[in-house]
Amino acid sequence: MIDLKEYEVWFVTGSQELYGEETLRQVAEDSQKIVEGLSRSGELPVRVVFKPVVTSPQAIYNLCTDANNTKGCIGLITWMHTFSPAKMWIAGLKALQKPFVHLHTQFNRNLPWASIDMDFMNLNQSAHGDREFGFIGSRMRLERKVVVGHWQDEDVLSQLATWTRAACAWSDLQSVRVARFGDNMREVAVTEGDKVEAQIRLGYSVYGFGIGDLVDAVDQVTDAEIDKLVAEYEHRYTVAKTLQKGGDQRPALREAARIELGMRAFLQDGRFTAFTTSFEDLHGLVQLPGLAVQRLMADGYGFGAEGDWKTAALVRAMKVMGAGLEGGASFMEDYTYDLDLKNPKVLGAHMLELCESIADKKPSLEMHPLSIGGKADPVRLVFGVRSGPAINATILDMGNRFRMVVNEVDVVQPDGPLPKLPVARAVWIPRPDLKTAAAAWILAGGAHHTGFSQVLTTGHLEDFAEMAGMEFLAITDQTHITEWKKELRWNEMYYLLAKGL
Repeated sequence: MIDLKEYEVWFVTGSQELYGEETLRQVAEDSQKIVEGLSRSGELPVRVVFKPVVTSPQAIYNLCTDANNTKGCIGLITWMHTFSPAKMWIAGLKALQKPFVHLHTQFNRNLPWASIDMDFMNLNQSAHGDREFGFIGSRMRLERKVVVGHWQDEDVLSQLATWTRAACAWSDLQSVRVARFGDNMREVAVTEGDKVEAQIRLGYSVYGFGIGDLVDAVDQVTDAEIDKLVAEYEHRYTVAKTLQKGGDQRPALREAARIELGMRAFLQDGRFTAFTTSFEDLHGLVQLPGLAVQRLMADGYGFGAEGDWKTAALVRAMKVMGAGLEGGASFMEDYTYDLDLKNPKVLGAHMLELCESIADKKPSLEMHPLSIGGKADPVRLVFGVRSGPAINATILDMGNRFRMVVNEVDVVQPDGPLPKLPVARAVWIPRPDLKTAAAAWILAGGAHHTGFSQVLTTGHLEDFAEMAGMEFLAITDQTHITEWKKELRWNEMYYLLAKGL
């Protein structure tokens, strides 16, 4: 469903006419070689497109407006091979609506000490030109990432790859349509928010539907379609005996397939790539959509429970960022704690809806009672999550801004079997420790719903938040509550004053 090769990033080199044709020809050749090198590296998940060297205000402006109008362009990689007077860039950067990353590099890695002359100096003066370009970005208060180092370095390639993945998610978010089946869970605060402001600032739009609209789509599913999907279930998962052909719970499995097919058709017909449900809005459905949600997320859809449209959009963005990487992203919830004195940890789960893309092995397809929602027992996939580093992220509406909070965690295995917990789950130790992380999360107003990933890093989400103009807070190994409180206070002051800049 998500193919990042549909996107491209433009490599833009700045110079000026002053240097003459021979130097500018060499600048262009060097830039093309860098583009070829970035492409051959295989690190960047998108196409890298060489653009002719820009040497005038009009050329820069035209390029930036062309980028705005090119659907597949996610942004620019900018580099000043020579000196490029930055007043030339003002009109273009004012017009640019796509993000850009400033690559502070140099074509040659080492200086030719024995032969270096002024011709070499005039050609290779990124140390000079990039500082001029950096000033105008700061003077114009432009959000951008600065990557420093030789363009062949592993660290530089990694940072560019991280940025391009975030830029893909940002580009995708501008056309995301979130379907909201039912309303917000009643009396819950953190899942509410300003949908109009979200569309203005973040690009995506939220559409509300009565559950009857979904029921109509579910009722149109044919038995032949159900037969085909159930056969796929049996091939893909370990199916509990009671759900197998002839089992007394087989009708429930067919009903789960009917719900998935109806929901999938509804989302496809409406061009939705994210959605929400709520167990308080199920009239007309036989069971709470569990299996359907899990499988749709595995196909790249964003999801939020209880009407949580902000988390649905975040999970979609994380799906795009991680496309093509081994592993996945999922809706998640901090559910309960193990407050062991030596090794406290979090058990993350939800009623049903974790994505199979994070499963540690072949999921088991089971049906068990659900003591909430007042409907028939639902079918769901049951699995654990592999050990290793991960992140949990949430987005909040703070009234005058959106805030993203990320916690770096380490997934571990449960201390023992969980025979009576028939839902997908993950167990993790938050960094720097549970007490500090939980306190910092609560002080920041972090939600109980999150986007979880073992393939993305804090860097991906930080780049994404910067593109979105969103406040970003990270809970890491270095977090201390005293300093965290200061950061919250400083940020509050900044966002109250920033509109005056």
